[in-house]
Amino acid sequence: MNLKERITEDMKAAMRAKDSERLGTIRMLLAAVKQKEVDERIEVDDVQLVGIVDKLIKQRKDAISQFTAAGRQDLADKESAELSVLEVYLPARLSPEEIDAAVAAIVGEVGAKGPADMGKVMAAVKSRLAGKADMGQVSAAVKKALSS
Repeated sequence: MNLKERITEDMKAAMRAKDSERLGTIRMLLAAVKQKEVDERIEVDDVQLVGIVDKLIKQRKDAISQFTAAGRQDLADKESAELSVLEVYLPARLSPEEIDAAVAAIVGEVGAKGPADMGKVMAAVKSRLAGKADMGQVSAAVKKALSS
């Protein structure tokens, strides 16, 4: 069963359980998937789906920080609940040590010498670590590897 089928089954289970908060979040995720499929005239695979989930999670984290800063804890709690539902669909994340090792290997493969090669390294890193690691952490690891 691929990830899209699993999400659809989870939506059906949430309907049966009358879990409206979970159902709403899953429907929002499926709507984002459908939007990408319609816009680009493609069938989304698991890698692209993980990218969509990653993007939605980043949006939720940004919203939580904004709502917390504005003193709207009720809205921050709602976003946190959506975040916990979305995180279920991500593969296991790499540890910081694993990220550093992967970045070091890619820097060696690409033959990057310094900060000027950041774009070349990030392109290779994104294709390999998409969905497996937070790209903010990956970017910091690439900067650190290229500056030393």
